[in-house]
This record gives sequence, C-alpha cells and structure tokens, in this order.
Amino acid sequence: MGDHQKQKANAVFEGGGVKGIGMAGALTVAGRYYDWVYVAGTSAGAIVASLIAAGYTPEEIRDKIFSIDYKRFIDSDKWGRFPLLGPLFKLKCSLGMHKGDYIEEWVRENLRAKGVERFGDLIVRENAQNPQGRYRLRVIASDISTGNLLILPQDIARYGIDPDDFDVARAIRMSISIPFFFEPVSLVYDGEDGKKNISYIVDGGVLSNFPVWLFDRDTGTEGLPTLGFKLSGPNEGRPNHITGPFSMLTALFSTMVEAHDNRFIEERNFDRTVSIPTLGVRTTDFGISRQRVEALFYSGVNAATEFFEGWDYSYYLLKYAR
Repeated sequence: MGDHQKQKANAVFEGGGVKGIGMAGALTVAGRYYDWVYVAGTSAGAIVASLIAAGYTPEEIRDKIFSIDYKRFIDSDKWGRFPLLGPLFKLKCSLGMHKGDYIEEWVRENLRAKGVERFGDLIVRENAQNPQGRYRLRVIASDISTGNLLILPQDIARYGIDPDDFDVARAIRMSISIPFFFEPVSLVYDGEDGKKNISYIVDGGVLSNFPVWLFDRDTGTEGLPTLGFKLSGPNEGRPNHITGPFSMLTALFSTMVEAHDNRFIEERNFDRTVSIPTLGVRTTDFGISRQRVEALFYSGVNAATEFFEGWDYSYYLLKYAR
C-alpha cells in the first residue's frame, strides 16, 4: 500500500494459545492501514478478535498482552496439583487437566470494561436484520459430541439459546478448550425427541483453526477485504518430545490443528495472510518469560510490516478474478 489512508476490512485470527501474542504485535501495524468491521477467530485468535470487537485499540491490546500473568491460565484445583495421579484423576472426572476459568473471567472482565457482555452488545446496526451479518464477532468452536463446527453466536441457537443473549466470554471459553488440557464446556439441551442431550464443546481448532474463508460466503460481510493473521510453524522446526501419554496427546493435538493448515490452505488465502513466526513457542507454554513475550510480540510487528509493504488489495482482486 502506497499511503496510510485507512480502509475498512474484515480480519480472521488463527488459534495458537500463548503464540497469539504475535498477533497482538501484528495488529499494531495493521491498525495503521485498516479499521476492522467484522472479526473472527479460533482459540487465542478468538480472544484477540473479541477485544477488537469490544473496541480496544491495538495499543490497548498490546498493554494487556504485556501485563498478563500467563502462569495463572493453568488453573488446576487441589486434585490436579498432585504429580502424575492428579492430572489422571482430573482427566477421568472432568475430561481436562485445567479448569480454564481464569481465562474466561479475564476475558469477561476486560469485555465488560468496554460495555460488552452478550453478543447482543456487538450487533452491527446496518446489518441487524441479516442473520449472517448481524454480529461483529464470530467465534469458532467444535462440538465433539455431534461432530459439528460451531460458528458462534449464530449456531448456539441449535441448543435453544438466543444468540443475542449468549455470553461472549463463554463462547471464548468454548473456543480455547484445548482437548485434555482444559475441561470442555458441556451444554445440556432438549433434543428433537424431547429427551435431554449433552454436548461437549472444545477448541475450534479441532475442526477449523484458521477460518479465513468465513466472511467470503456471508451475505452482508462480503465486499470488504478479509485479512488473515496466521502463526507460522508448527514450532519452527522444534520437535515434539514425546515422553509419556500427556506429551503424546499434546503433540497429537498440535499436529492436528497446526500442520494441516500449512499444507491445505490454498494460495489465495496465503496471499492475504500475515504469517507470524512463532520462534519455537508452543501453544501451552504458559510459563513463557517476559523476554519471550516481547520477542514474540515483535515477531508479529516485523511480519506485519513486511506484509503491508507489499500488500495491494486491488492486485489481489485482479489476480483471483473469475
């Protein structure tokens, strides 16, 4: 882009746990070029998207990223703190080693500070009558009981919940529920046969970790460029050291949600994607040092700077015109 006159666009953020720090860095550069209309994300990308949707500036998001105590995201109860047997007990009883409550409350508190609690607070007024374009924020989650991809809040209606009334922080909690690491979110609802059903909702990355396609098909959100923010890896060549069942599960999930994106996302999506090197940081590296936080943040700054120096939306449209 030759000048810095700000345009309007949509943005989609990939999941990646702690690695999402890099996306916050990229936003500080992208914000010089674009104001975001619709935003979406999976897992950590959903957290970033929710802060944007609530009205946080890139600089405010940066400050929050630097102030988080990431160790508190690992919120086991007293049983989970016992070595070896504790995590096994937690997995058996709660289907996850950590509760995930701290992340949910952190998101809720920060959204509330901007006057956002329900998705009804994020309605795009000019598209309010359009079910697809009604909400500024989309959150990706996975219902592993039914095998369905969930685009929230719209798909929460399947469970008898009004999307307008659905708690945004709860949707984020669903999207960040890394299988086995965090407890899944359970939803009890009335089935078509009148019986009570239960669904377990986990990390959106199980089915779509980088839904950059999301706004391309939606009436009411098309006509604007959609840019993706992706965490390049997996793990920048750093091998997964498998020493037992827990490390094997972590490696399995990491491979499932990260490696396939690098192979199967088509060229036109890479062309509109800011690819952020993750410097070997893993999804669940919640013990990350301040030095590594800063390095990952500036990796995002550098990646976005390089991207926007060469990005031309008009050329992109001509290249893929049909």
